[in-house]
Amino acid sequence: MRIDFHGSPEPTLGVEWELALVDRRTRDLRNDAAHLFARAKARLDDPGRVHKELLKNTVEVVTGKCHTVAEAMDDLSRTLEGVVPAADDLGLDLYGGGTHPFASWTGQQLTEGHRYEELINRTQWWGRQMLIWGVHVHVGLPEQARVMPVLSSLLNYHPHLQALSASSPIWAGVDTGYASNRALMFQQLPTAGLPFQFSQWSEFESFVGDQVTTGVIDELNEVRWDVRPAPHLGTLENRICDGVSTLGELGALVALMHCLVVDLDTRLAAGEPLPVLPPWHVQENKWRAARYGLEAIVILDADSSERLVLDDLADLVARLEPVAERLGCSAELASVLEIATRGASYQRQRAVAAATDGDLVAVVDSVVRELRDSLGR
Repeated sequence: MRIDFHGSPEPTLGVEWELALVDRRTRDLRNDAAHLFARAKARLDDPGRVHKELLKNTVEVVTGKCHTVAEAMDDLSRTLEGVVPAADDLGLDLYGGGTHPFASWTGQQLTEGHRYEELINRTQWWGRQMLIWGVHVHVGLPEQARVMPVLSSLLNYHPHLQALSASSPIWAGVDTGYASNRALMFQQLPTAGLPFQFSQWSEFESFVGDQVTTGVIDELNEVRWDVRPAPHLGTLENRICDGVSTLGELGALVALMHCLVVDLDTRLAAGEPLPVLPPWHVQENKWRAARYGLEAIVILDADSSERLVLDDLADLVARLEPVAERLGCSAELASVLEIATRGASYQRQRAVAAATDGDLVAVVDSVVRELRDSLGR
């Protein structure tokens, strides 16, 4: 099966930010996306910046094609200037977490459309459980031949991104013991989870052809890997991160993803062989980061060397500083380490729960407040 990757001559950026809709009084989820879209689009210069998702309790805010992290964050901010007042009119708040701490899947409504209906029809109980939200970041790549090697090497940093963004510790009223319950929940879908580590584009084409032939997928976008090519856009799409509750943290994560992809592609283009972890180490690292977050000890190489992810992040940010300077995101990349100092979202949520004797409404309040404060609302 032929799949043409329409390469991007520049390492452009695109960001998709999924946000849940919560009731201002009860703090439970509300299935009011359609009403929100109707009100928000009247306030937006480009209504296409707001998308529907699987469930009616979700809004996705997206950027256009951007060249810098700052441009992408400004793009999102402008869209939210229309979305937030529309939500205010409806008594809704936007919630930026990987999961909601106490909502029940039984009360959620599916967005109309054959694609969504077929997903639930096929996946049944697991599909109906998908009360999860994340961030997707596209980075442009110039050559089809380099896409799969960059993807495979990028998986070395899967736990770093997972740990920094982890924001889903509480599920259905229970602390799961995981920093990111979303990471393990989402991979239950048949085409989700870690990608295969193909070295050549032709292997990816063969895989997709097999999936279509056997009826696993009907369209390429039904391959829901944590990192996947987006051939029609000429990008590598990073889908590792949990939902994010502040614009500043989002900028930090986007900067890290931008720098990582550009660094790996530059090294590959210069003839350097990129490091790749064995698949079993990649799988273990994902689990460790989902379980322990910023306290995870991750596997660094094929020799099974290990290190605390926080320590490795400090060195990684330092190594990527020249790349960030070239891309114009030095300040945003430096703020990656501020997440570790402040505590990731999963840590902050647990701190609120501990300080309020387990009040999960207070947890939702805190996540909502972080987003509004970061937008200056």
